[in-house]
Amino acid sequence: MVTSPIMVAIDTTDRASALDLALETKESVGAFKIGLGLLHGPGPGLIGELASLGRPVFADAKLHDIPTQVERAAAALGQAGARWVTVHASGGRTMLAAAVAGLSDGSNGVAGVLAVTVLTSLDERDLRDIGIGEQPLHLVATMAGIAEWAGAEGVVCSPLEIAAVRRAAPTLAIVTPGIRPVDVGAEDQQRVATPQQALADGASWLVIGRAITAAADPGAAAAKIAASLIT
Repeated sequence: MVTSPIMVAIDTTDRASALDLALETKESVGAFKIGLGLLHGPGPGLIGELASLGRPVFADAKLHDIPTQVERAAAALGQAGARWVTVHASGGRTMLAAAVAGLSDGSNGVAGVLAVTVLTSLDERDLRDIGIGEQPLHLVATMAGIAEWAGAEGVVCSPLEIAAVRRAAPTLAIVTPGIRPVDVGAEDQQRVATPQQALADGASWLVIGRAITAAADPGAAAAKIAASLIT
């Protein structure tokens, strides 16, 4: 039984390479994450194909619209076989609650909403540029409380906010992108940590993309990171 906390981010844009990456890495990861490139390319049907390989699928759809539209979209993704679906917490309580209801209906109660707090590509200056004066740490904690109230299963936040989320919403699972092994650069992420540090701080799942998927041997890269997490 796989107990790896790694969600491998299969952020390609075509079905064949997505399935190849999934097959190469599935022995060392606990879940597959697919993003907007695949959801808007091959489409939601790929969710079921990936799930058939024996790992749950995280549909990183980042839904954000009026509650009725989000509820319908979440239901459709649940019907497609997604185990988790992301929804922007900035959409507010009513939208999040609608997503939770829709996803539950579409998946027969199996799937859970992950509320996206502050993207790991943003820092305090970026937030100020769009008129948000709150520091990322405080904003994430506030959003986590809203997500818990709405019935979300968890939140997506950077590794730097894990402790704040644990205090603000202790029942939630914490999914952390921005994970970079010591030999991998931060690239377009601003708020990052190593896999070991994120787990030690209390992360439930680690979203890891290019450190695995851009490696010459993705399967070996995934196995190496998974092995480094065994204590």
